[in-house]
Amino acid sequence: MSIKIRRIHFSTPMGRFRHFALVGALCLLASASFNSAGATVYRWVDDQGKVHYSEVASERNQGVAKPVSASANEPTAEQRREALERAQNEKAKAAAMATDRQRLPASARKATAASQPAAKRPAQMPNDQTDCDTWQSLYLESIECFGPFRTVHGATKPAAFEVCNVVEETPATRCRLPIS
Repeated sequence: MSIKIRRIHFSTPMGRFRHFALVGALCLLASASFNSAGATVYRWVDDQGKVHYSEVASERNQGVAKPVSASANEPTAEQRREALERAQNEKAKAAAMATDRQRLPASARKATAASQPAAKRPAQMPNDQTDCDTWQSLYLESIECFGPFRTVHGATKPAAFEVCNVVEETPATRCRLPIS
């Protein structure tokens, strides 16, 4: 019985591709087996109060670094039960409110719906007749309204547009603001 061994020719582009694919697959398997082999993760708090996580605790933090297990972040059976009870209670309250609202006459439902929407800020929007000072104050109020809805990276959360009106900056061709 003879066994044929197929040789990969590295001189062709396809041979090199197969070689690199084989090496890459072996590296992935090795790294996956190493990571799943139970690498210990350490947690410590530095002098400034910042929490750090690492697979290696430095010599300086050797005494304060404690190993963290993945199961430590899992909720206990009691916490799961309490969360389930809270969710069921909130669901029951929402269903009760919906049925109470359905029992109201149609005219009362429209009146409560009309009285509930919150006014957007700023309440007034500038137009062609708006003077420069008013336009500027509306613009600043709009910026102030959007402020709490900004993320760390400068984006605006979608909920902001339900609360705030977008007021564009005063047009430079129409209003010239004094530089102070």
